[in-house]
Amino acid sequence: MPDRSSPFDLAVIGAGVIGLSAAWRAAQRGLRVVVLERDQPGAGATHVAAGMLAPVSEALATEQPLLALGLASAQRYPGFVSELEEASGCATGYLACGTLLVARDRDEAEALGREQALRERLGLSVARRLASEARRLEPALAPTLRLALEIPDDHAIDPRLLAAALARALDRAGGQLRTGAAASALTMRAGRVTGVRLHNGETIAAGNVLIASGAWTVDGIDEPARIPLRPVKGQIMRLHDPAGPGLLTRVVRMRAGYIVPRGDGRYVLGATMEERGFDTSVTGGAVYELLRDAIELVPGVTELVIDELRAGLRPAAPDNVPVIGPGALDGLHWAVGHYRHGILLAPITADAIADALTGAAPDAMLAACAPERFAPAGVPV
Repeated sequence: MPDRSSPFDLAVIGAGVIGLSAAWRAAQRGLRVVVLERDQPGAGATHVAAGMLAPVSEALATEQPLLALGLASAQRYPGFVSELEEASGCATGYLACGTLLVARDRDEAEALGREQALRERLGLSVARRLASEARRLEPALAPTLRLALEIPDDHAIDPRLLAAALARALDRAGGQLRTGAAASALTMRAGRVTGVRLHNGETIAAGNVLIASGAWTVDGIDEPARIPLRPVKGQIMRLHDPAGPGLLTRVVRMRAGYIVPRGDGRYVLGATMEERGFDTSVTGGAVYELLRDAIELVPGVTELVIDELRAGLRPAAPDNVPVIGPGALDGLHWAVGHYRHGILLAPITADAIADALTGAAPDAMLAACAPERFAPAGVPV
């Protein structure tokens, strides 16, 4: 609940889509909110995210709690976007476009058959499309295509536009956003978090602190309260079609990547999955492999103009499940470790944090995301 003895009820560390979404929701509920960002809003993982809202096409048999969370968040997205665009006056690039999972050869087609069986077993919407049917849906697909699965309920959004809209909505809701404000450590008193110390020595007093800083964290958090996180590198490129929109209308997912249309002639092609620490270099091999696979399935990619090559860091927990909710320290909250699903899970994460801050009952679906799961055995949290 709000602590009126501090200038802010909530200080959020990190102005990516997760931090901004939680801050906006908290401000809407009447909390005094400040967001502390070391760079610019959305400059971290958000800036390099493709923006796929794809719980069905990314479903794994080993991640069913995460699937349920993703489906629930996807259901909230249309209302979330409508409310956000009205509150901010900004577009978000939301597209109800659907996805095609595609196979190039017999082995990939057999793997796609297993993917179809899994989704049908889980009760998810999926339709098998022969190559000719898939090319009628997306004429730019190569004649050598073997098979496809159509997933109509997976959508997409532009994360950069989303972050800008959230920053504007936060401002209009009375929240503050401070850029160039790098968090150094938490401040504590009598075992409770009391705010954030910045690198320049300034202290921001707050009744609660939310860590939403991606793969990075801050000092002053000892075991068992600290959450173990690791960065997972992803290389990605942005392209545009000089002829305008029309090459693809759906997301196309291939064996090792995807092409995401923005609806206006821009496309995102990605992405690698690399365990290389905090390295963000762009490599020739990764760019070659992304283009090779994309051109084999969508030959028209050869005519696209490359606008940007980037590498970013996905924040991942040891079990690849997000960490959402109150931490072991009184006044400390977490919204980290979203890995491949940060954009998708923004609505449900924001609601969960706002609920925790205002005393609402927690959503049982979020039990798998509880920070306490990382406490050492036998240590109370």
